[in-house]
Amino acid sequence: MSFPKEGSTIQIHSYKHNGKLHRIWEDTIVLKGTSKVVVAGNDRIIVREADGRNWRTREPAICYFDAEQWFNMICMLRADGIYYYCNLGTPFTWDEEALKYIDYDLDIKVYPDMTMKLLDEDEYELHSKLMKYPPELDVILRKSVDELISWIHQRKGPFAPQFVENWYERYLQYR
Repeated sequence: MSFPKEGSTIQIHSYKHNGKLHRIWEDTIVLKGTSKVVVAGNDRIIVREADGRNWRTREPAICYFDAEQWFNMICMLRADGIYYYCNLGTPFTWDEEALKYIDYDLDIKVYPDMTMKLLDEDEYELHSKLMKYPPELDVILRKSVDELISWIHQRKGPFAPQFVENWYERYLQYR
């Protein structure tokens, strides 16, 4: 199996549990691509929603995907610090078309001071019923929320000091 090559431009596709496309991020540059981790960067890119709406991101971002974790992160570089939007979803896959994962609704927003907020629990409950999430999935996702919170507290992975800044410097070499 091949993986996205450093410096290549890819799309990121998120799906829902029912297999329907949820969202596409365009023009994301791979900074590291292995079987275990993909780190990528983008800035003011077009995001296409499943309902046909398009919008543009407002700031540079470093994206982190781990093949062993049920979460990924979008680390947004803003004037007042780094904000993290953490999606609970399947570990990523890569199939030459795009980096892909299934989004499971729950998100954690982390602020520059490392305070955090769990988001979209109502959406998770609704989709859990509508799409008939199996009980095992709920167990995996709840454990993943705990693991993600542990990463935040330990400053692990993208939350480590200088992680985002260092990858952003690398991203700037490709722009």
